[in-house]
Amino acid sequence: MTSNERVVVIGTGLAGVRLARRLGELGTPALLIGEEEHRPYNRVLLAEVLAGRYSPEVIALPAPARIVRGRVVGVDRAQRTVACADGSVIAYDRLVLATGSNPVLPPLRGLFTENHELPEGVHAFRTMDDCLGLSKAVRPGARAVVVGGGLLGVSAARALALRGAQVVLAQQSERLMERQLDPAASKLVKRHLTDLGVEVHTECRVRDVRCVGGAVRSVEMADGYALDADLVVVACGVRPRVGLALTAGLDVRKGVVVDDELRTSDPYIHAIGDCAQHADVLYGLATPALEQADALAELLAGDASARYTGTRSLTRLTLTGHDSPFDLAAFGETEALPGDDVVQLADATRGTYRKVVVRDDRLVGGVLVGELGTVGALARAWEGAEPLPSDGGPLLHLLTNDGGS
Repeated sequence: MTSNERVVVIGTGLAGVRLARRLGELGTPALLIGEEEHRPYNRVLLAEVLAGRYSPEVIALPAPARIVRGRVVGVDRAQRTVACADGSVIAYDRLVLATGSNPVLPPLRGLFTENHELPEGVHAFRTMDDCLGLSKAVRPGARAVVVGGGLLGVSAARALALRGAQVVLAQQSERLMERQLDPAASKLVKRHLTDLGVEVHTECRVRDVRCVGGAVRSVEMADGYALDADLVVVACGVRPRVGLALTAGLDVRKGVVVDDELRTSDPYIHAIGDCAQHADVLYGLATPALEQADALAELLAGDASARYTGTRSLTRLTLTGHDSPFDLAAFGETEALPGDDVVQLADATRGTYRKVVVRDDRLVGGVLVGELGTVGALARAWEGAEPLPSDGGPLLHLLTNDGGS
């Protein structure tokens, strides 16, 4: 790429903003197009806004100067232009899709009105508008049902409880945050939520949202049991936003397929963040999105050797309660396979738990709850993938030495 090429980035989330900022620092200004009316913000911290701990201004991102508000509705690959909903057309030499993801809205009866909109009181939890709408609707004593017990659902339930709502969390699978945590860590998360007053139901499937006069009144479970509800939050995960890529004829599987240069099947179009699928992996996390943005910035600014080869990402969550925060971190494979070695340290009184999984003398994963002083050292040992000494002493030291972060 030459320095006078025009780079256009679609999407003002973490990935798009990071890319535009880094390109600006490297002397290759980019034009950023975003459809949200709000100033770009850190989506990871939306639950803190809902909880009332931060104002929207606190989680705003330092946006680059060249930003256009608008919705892109089409890409003309032959002319190398993008068309916006307002009729404007923007030319590009290199286009970057950083379109992120959409919330998954399950096929529940009553979830949509006749106009295909969410009824009053039913909210997704993905954007600043979602967050502000929930913040306006929640009040002390409000009956809130959170559908989904993953990372987002747990965060939303905790935030609503801190706002004084009577919260019920309904999780279809057998435990909370099952993608990141093992059973013991999930139990500690459940205990923390219960201590905040959240009523947690696992192996519990919601089948019906019941409304009166266009507003939600209750949620019915698969077993027929009904929960009264003033608010319903749907937190059932996210799906890559790939509509533009599909209509442009790019290679799309679950996400937009990219190579190590983050190129799509069109060499003049790249993709990063939640919408990108690299080496058959969809990350959907902040750290990979930022690493992809950094690698692509180097490449587009003229470093022909820059590559993105994947991220070994760590999930970290802080749940702030009424008294003290509840921290957890998970990385790699937290469930052992036959033949793996497992080291666990648990303190039920303090509510702390540490576990690592070792396979062929290498650390392949771990989960820590309560005290994260060792997480830095453990994560470095995992990322390095170096063989561990056979006597096990250094591993025990990593688990117990709180100076490792």
